[in-house]
Amino acid sequence: MAQIINKSAIAGGRNLRSRWTILLWVAPAAVFCLGLAWGRYQVDLLDVLLILGDALGLPVSGEWSSIVQTVVLNVRLPRVLAAMIIGGGLSVSGAAFQGLFRNPLVSPYVLGVASGAGFGAALGIIIWNQPVMIQGCAFFFGMTAVIAAWLMSRLYKASGSMIIVLAGVIVGAFFQSLLSLIKYLADPDDKLPVIIYWLMGSLSSITMEDLYTVLLPMGVCIVGLLMVRWRLNVLSFGDEEAKTLGVEAGRLRFGVVVAVTIITASAVSVSGIVGWVGLVVPHLARMMVGPDYRKLIPASLALGACYLVLIDGIARNISSAEIPLGILTATVGAPFFAWLLGRGRTGWA
Repeated sequence: MAQIINKSAIAGGRNLRSRWTILLWVAPAAVFCLGLAWGRYQVDLLDVLLILGDALGLPVSGEWSSIVQTVVLNVRLPRVLAAMIIGGGLSVSGAAFQGLFRNPLVSPYVLGVASGAGFGAALGIIIWNQPVMIQGCAFFFGMTAVIAAWLMSRLYKASGSMIIVLAGVIVGAFFQSLLSLIKYLADPDDKLPVIIYWLMGSLSSITMEDLYTVLLPMGVCIVGLLMVRWRLNVLSFGDEEAKTLGVEAGRLRFGVVVAVTIITASAVSVSGIVGWVGLVVPHLARMMVGPDYRKLIPASLALGACYLVLIDGIARNISSAEIPLGILTATVGAPFFAWLLGRGRTGWA
């Protein structure tokens, strides 16, 4: 009798996870269309589909005003695409890092990329105050921070993945102090408000040109993480076990760190610092599809894309003045973690 109950429970759990998997494949398309229709200037969902079909060269018939087409294609489309790419990229990065370091509290920013990118953006605002230079400086110093953390970890003889996390904390604190110095020296009436607003994260000024600059590096690295996701299952057992199964832990760890760094630095360079996405979404995906990284990485990608589109929609519509994304993601993320702890899900897996 007990065996029958256990088999039924296992089968029920598998069916539930299969349904979640199907939903996570369908949800991004639905949320994408919702993001294009949702706003202060309401657009009918059918008009959104017709406009997209016409833009793709499909034989569609319908009538819509030029204003509606401009709103959908020129204003909302770059923003929704950016939210999906950045949200999915940060979520995949967080899931990969949590498996790599075998720590459920690790986020894509753990190696100091956020502090480095924040300092770089502030420096770009102070010196040039041009979008291209701000993004370039943010990306460069974000990469520099992670490289510095990696090199610092190689100087110590201690083994294990936690040493690079500690090195990232040190490098992050250093760049955070430099960022504080930049803010102290900035003009309080001109440059300082721009720096503070950028650090809080926003997609209000995103353009298709911004997407073109980050789509290739982020896309390549996301595909790379998807291709090696089964190896993260092996790596989560430890270096010795991974070696016995034919996985070179050192090379895999280095490759994952490089991919996550490029994704995160690219995202931060165009959107500012959007926290909690790479920390919260992988846990939510794990609750839906389980701890198997073959399913967890794609689920995090789909769920993160949906999550940031919805958060950005709230930021655009909740008040007359747009709320920065970092405020809303922290407002949602902190209670979620409190709820997660309250359920006793403090273990790994």
